[in-house]
Amino acid sequence: MTQTIYFEIKGAGDPAAPAVLMSSGLGGSAHYWRPQIDALCEAGFRVIVYDQRGTGRSPDALPADYTIAAMAKDVEAVMDAAGVACCHFVGHALGGLVGMQLALDNPDRLSSLTVINAWPAVRASTRRCFDARLRLLDHAGIRPYVEAQPIFLYPSAWMEANQAVVEAEVEHAIQGFPPIPNMLARIAALKAFDITDRLASITTRVLAVAAQDDVLVPSSASEALCAGLPEATLEAMAYGGHACNITDPASFNAILVAFLTRV
Repeated sequence: MTQTIYFEIKGAGDPAAPAVLMSSGLGGSAHYWRPQIDALCEAGFRVIVYDQRGTGRSPDALPADYTIAAMAKDVEAVMDAAGVACCHFVGHALGGLVGMQLALDNPDRLSSLTVINAWPAVRASTRRCFDARLRLLDHAGIRPYVEAQPIFLYPSAWMEANQAVVEAEVEHAIQGFPPIPNMLARIAALKAFDITDRLASITTRVLAVAAQDDVLVPSSASEALCAGLPEATLEAMAYGGHACNITDPASFNAILVAFLTRV
């Protein structure tokens, strides 16, 4: 792995303004956080978003034994390149795992950690969803795999009301789909992640946001996180699905900005 990681810095020009680094889920795209950037910038934060290695504008060939720990090292490289010694980290699903790994490996680099629909170890229901999608990818190809994705991301009512948005996202995801070996390596990394026995070692202050209608990751996963973390607050969203920061950005942004402001 030799390529540098693409990242963008948004918001306050003051280099002393607190930095919020945002790490997306399996898709790996900086674009995922577009509903949050303005709210955070208006609250006085600098926002760093990036395309994860092997995705989007950070092309690279990933090894089959790729790990969440390697993804956490990439975050440190992004911080170094951005001139940021310490940040508030916000991670969605896989991105949340990356943040927890960084909190274990180098906690001095984190002012706080927000994890959205994440888990200490992959849940049986989540594994079933990924296994079904992998069979789609293997037997039917990229388009059916991507066309099934909104079912796991969004509430059905939201999809019905935003059909054009969903269709555009599907086509964009197909056009930008990473090499299949990279996708397989990333899924294997999240399935192998298990810090159940190390949660008590994470001393960073944590906000866990859980959507109660998430069909991919049950809210019980966030409850398990908070039960094991020394400094954790659980915020439940009744509506929003797995991508609750996209489907209900007003509620999510209010929760996030309030937490970061308190910290």
